[in-house]
Amino acid sequence: MMDARTPLLTADARYSIDSNNENPSKYEAAKVDLQYVIYSSPLNILLIFVPLGIFWGVMEFSHTWVFIFNFLAIVPLAAILAYATEELAEKAGSTVGGLLNATFGNAVELIVSVIALKGGQVRIVQASMLGSLLSNLLLVLGFCFVCGGYNRVQQTFNQTAAQTMSSLLAISCASLLIPAAFKATLPEGHFDKLIDEKILSLSRGTSIILLIVYVLFLFFQLRTHHVMFEQQNEETEEIVGQYSTKPEHSLSRNSSISFLLAATILVSICADYLVGAIDSVVASSGLSKTFIGLIVIPIVGNAAEHVTSVMVAMKNKMDLAIGVAIGSSLQIALFVTPFMVLVGWLIDVPMTLNFSTFETATLFISVFLSNYLVLDGESNWLEGVMSLSMYLLIAMAFYYYPDIDVLNKL
Repeated sequence: MMDARTPLLTADARYSIDSNNENPSKYEAAKVDLQYVIYSSPLNILLIFVPLGIFWGVMEFSHTWVFIFNFLAIVPLAAILAYATEELAEKAGSTVGGLLNATFGNAVELIVSVIALKGGQVRIVQASMLGSLLSNLLLVLGFCFVCGGYNRVQQTFNQTAAQTMSSLLAISCASLLIPAAFKATLPEGHFDKLIDEKILSLSRGTSIILLIVYVLFLFFQLRTHHVMFEQQNEETEEIVGQYSTKPEHSLSRNSSISFLLAATILVSICADYLVGAIDSVVASSGLSKTFIGLIVIPIVGNAAEHVTSVMVAMKNKMDLAIGVAIGSSLQIALFVTPFMVLVGWLIDVPMTLNFSTFETATLFISVFLSNYLVLDGESNWLEGVMSLSMYLLIAMAFYYYPDIDVLNKL
């Protein structure tokens, strides 16, 4: 009888793998590792889109299909990237392993954003950063409340811990809003170029401060309060393992590094074609760059975290669910966004933290609503509906929200 922990490889296949010899050759070991990596996640069925996306991109076929194929290709590559990172982290020790998970946990967002930034798509980068925050704060949290509370009257969680993370998130988001407020209070006119230079300098200084806060947060998580976080991680792995089809097999350090590098390279290639097709998709579909970056792109990078949050919420572990949802938002606000500003500084692209007034308002509403929902330390499915409804309203608004450069051409 099969259960959730039954490996996807059949018994005959496992026997043939394990009974060849006690010391298999490097080729045989690599073949076994590849089999286990492929069967590690149901999402890997989408790997068929990796060659399709690259082929369509190389042959310069329909840009719409190039975008769709490479979008679908990045989803399983992100799953493999997460799998290889976890395997490598287990062998690197708790401190280094935690640092690896914290860094490579946002690898897809970083790769897509760096490629978009190199292509001068600053609007896409800014929108994807904001979109990741909105999806974690409203979409993921809403699904957690709905899926965890649909058959329960009420769910409870640690109010103090949730409020601490929410407060840190509020501070980090407030720092992202300062450049927008800075520009909004200054008059428009002949000094626009000077104001833009000041905002760029302010954004870079703010990013350095946020990265310092992020390093201190890692020190807090991995050193001074590591016992608390290790206990939460063990509970998360136990719960996820009940639903996972991940085979009971451990990759070697070299295999983990190899798959990590291979997945990173393929994600970079697919992301390059994905970003390159955005302008054509915008022109042919009528969608704005803001909507693509805000709603579409964050789905790729946050899919695994979304599933994890919902699974632990269904097991009535709301502390963990909220920790994953808000923790992911913290990483975006404290690490990914300021890091991209510094990358733009390095490659001489004026990436700033100056969001539009409308984007500033939506971010404020999202942080305000998420803080309000976790304020009492209790949740129910109706609160989840409220959060999902707010996300749908924001998504619909950005669907109709035109790009500024398009309006300037009219």
